[in-house]
This record gives sequence, structure tokens and C-alpha cells, in this order.
Amino acid sequence: EIARRVTELGEHPDVIVLADPEVFPTLLMPRFTTWYALFGRNRMVLAYTGRSAGAKEITAENWRNVILRPGVEIGRADPNTDPSGYRTLLTFQLAERYYREPGLARRLLDAASERNVRPREAEQVALLQTHQLDYIWSYENLAENDGLRFVKLPDAIDLGNPADSAVYAQVSTRVVGKHPGDTITVRGAPILFAISAGTHAPHATAAQRFVRFLLSPAGQAILHGQHFDALPTPIFVGRAPSGF
Repeated sequence: EIARRVTELGEHPDVIVLADPEVFPTLLMPRFTTWYALFGRNRMVLAYTGRSAGAKEITAENWRNVILRPGVEIGRADPNTDPSGYRTLLTFQLAERYYREPGLARRLLDAASERNVRPREAEQVALLQTHQLDYIWSYENLAENDGLRFVKLPDAIDLGNPADSAVYAQVSTRVVGKHPGDTITVRGAPILFAISAGTHAPHATAAQRFVRFLLSPAGQAILHGQHFDALPTPIFVGRAPSGF
């Protein structure tokens, strides 16, 4: 959604922060920025509260059986507006492969029905906390930050371990593309977060200062304080301005 606000609505943000670095080369480069820096990582989890159906019995081993019970309400983000949404779909496919249960991905998708889909993952949290949903598919750091309980999935499923990159790459889904009517294929990959200062930033100097601070040890300390797994050393892609 953020990328489309730039490409379709003509907005010119000072700083662009995305939950999927591939959006930069796919939709934003080279017109809107020429570089980006990878600065954090994450993983998918199944978040819930103490009042969720099955909360007292759900584990990392039986989670799929619990959430597939009749009457359990599960939420997810829209894959066309939030990377968490399409990563949820990839997680379903990886779970089917990992557990060797044909049709599991379809059953998980059906359980998280369209009526429980919201444009952004953050909107799911309110529904979970007001007990309109029993479970939501979320990033680990957001679940921790919101004080939610969560099921930690196996590495081969949660898109959180770079060592499993080859496993993740075996699954894919399609989302809307750069132009109306277009679709693009999104392949499974470790979850990384990226930041850049826009080429047309109205406050370019301040934008670059902010990015430098976020990538500094002081910025990383703040991220860690918010349960964010900051990379020890940022990874730059493209032509970053001098001073980075």
C-alpha cells in the first residue's frame, strides 16, 4: 500500500520503510529511489489471547488442529495491501509441505475467511483484543509489542530463518502489481525490513539524517527496545548517498 501511494497517488515521502525489500526493485526503483538498506528481520507467528478458543491447549505441535475447529475465528491481513497478508498465504503453503498434509493450505485459508481480512495487520490486533477474533497471523515483534501470546512455528514455516531460504523459495503467490489489472508473483523469502530516503524527498537532508540514526547503534537500541530484531550491520543495496 505504501508503494502504491508513491507510484499511483504521487505522494513524495521523505523516508520509505517497507516490510518487504523486494518492493523497492519491483515497484520503486529507479524512479523513486536508487537504493535501500536492510535493517531488520522478523518471523510469522500465530497470535492469540488468554480468552481465545483453545488458548489453554494450543501448542507448536497441535496449532493447526486447534484453529481448524468449527467456530474458531481467524484473522489475516489483505495480501494486496500488506506484506504480512501474502506472507500468511506463503506460510500456509509451507505448513502443508512441512507437515506433509495435502490440502492443509486450502483448509487454513478457508478457516481465515474473507470476512476476517483487513487491509493492515495492525487492524487485526484490535479485533483480537476485543475478542472478535480468536487468532491472527502476525509478525513476532508486533505480537510481543502488543503483549499477545503466540505460537512460534517451525523455522521451515515461519519465514524467519535465512538458512531456510531455499525451502521458502519453493512457494509463491500472486498479488496486484504496479498497474491496474497487473499481478506479480511473490516468492517465499526470509522476512527482512528495508528503509530508504526517497529521491523526491521534500526534506532530503533531514531524511538522510533520520535513516543514518536508525541504522546507528543508538537507533538499533531503540528498535531492540520495541522487540524488533535489528541486523547487527545494515546491508545496502543500490547507490546510497555518501555518508552511509
